[in-house]
Amino acid sequence: MSDPVPPDGPPPAVVMSQLLGGFQLSQALYVVAKLDICTLLEEKPLTVTELAERSGARPEPLSRLIRTLASTGIFHTTGDLVHTTPLGATLSRTHPETVAHIAEMWMETHYLPFSELLHTVRTGEPGATRYFGKPAFAWVGEDPARARQVARAMADLTGSLRRGMFDAYQLPAGDRVADVGGADGSVLAELIAHRPDRQGILFDLPAMVPSGNAAMVTRRLDDRVAVVAGDFFTEVPEADVYVLSFILHDWDDDAAGRILATIRRSASDGARLLLVEGLVPPGDQPHLIKMVDLTMLGMVPGRERTAEEYTTLLTDAGFVVDRIVTTPTPFSIVEATAAADGQPPRQVRPVG
Repeated sequence: MSDPVPPDGPPPAVVMSQLLGGFQLSQALYVVAKLDICTLLEEKPLTVTELAERSGARPEPLSRLIRTLASTGIFHTTGDLVHTTPLGATLSRTHPETVAHIAEMWMETHYLPFSELLHTVRTGEPGATRYFGKPAFAWVGEDPARARQVARAMADLTGSLRRGMFDAYQLPAGDRVADVGGADGSVLAELIAHRPDRQGILFDLPAMVPSGNAAMVTRRLDDRVAVVAGDFFTEVPEADVYVLSFILHDWDDDAAGRILATIRRSASDGARLLLVEGLVPPGDQPHLIKMVDLTMLGMVPGRERTAEEYTTLLTDAGFVVDRIVTTPTPFSIVEATAAADGQPPRQVRPVG
């Protein structure tokens, strides 16, 4: 028997219709981001006519778009003037927690591949692979502009969501900290910027080296961080502390195990490993990581995992999980140690 309908809520068919129409809403938000509507409204409210003139849109369809999005809390109007709400303001490119680049990236790289989700559920092949005719990472990598777009959007997304994540975090001991697959080095910078005794290694594919070097110069860490090119399936530099930030969720268990095995070959016994990932919680309660897992299902072979699943991956690769640090963000930090042969697994407990 289904649960009773709440007496003060809309009928289930209405709620379901709203959910089914989500594709229209995401496209509307994309248009707002692409036309910089919320950026134009940062300083003061404007009329639809003014917004249309400045954005290159036609007033009548733009007014209908704004009217619809106002009902979802993106805008509000007073007379002829359009204002952004705190929610809508995040689509401004000048907002400190902007998601405008994410809106563009998702609609231009993810939206159409998700039309193949039925194929994914039936076969296990990512919809993006079927749609593009090749894995999503390969498709993105073919176009430098597309690769920059994805990197910028993901930096915005993870940067906004992990804000404050490391504020109270105590980095494990070790002189050299290697951020493996570290992209722009933003996580590495947060971990060592205020720890002048630490040296950093920013490790990623050769195509990422120029942007990595530029980012370290901007952050004034170029004297302490070496930007190194390579492939984490083949070899990684030696370090005392390794960081894998939002990496393993992109890969299936076999590939994730190979990445961890590469690190274990370079890591001395006792070296530390930090996984920064979202952990899927038990039960049916809503959680951001459960929604992110849907993205992974459609786009890549990877998946979001539970704490137990990450523990299994690490143990199989020769690491002992020490603790799982929960944070004020949707993400956790899984701390592990490169185990000496025969070292027994420890009892893992989450800590705040």
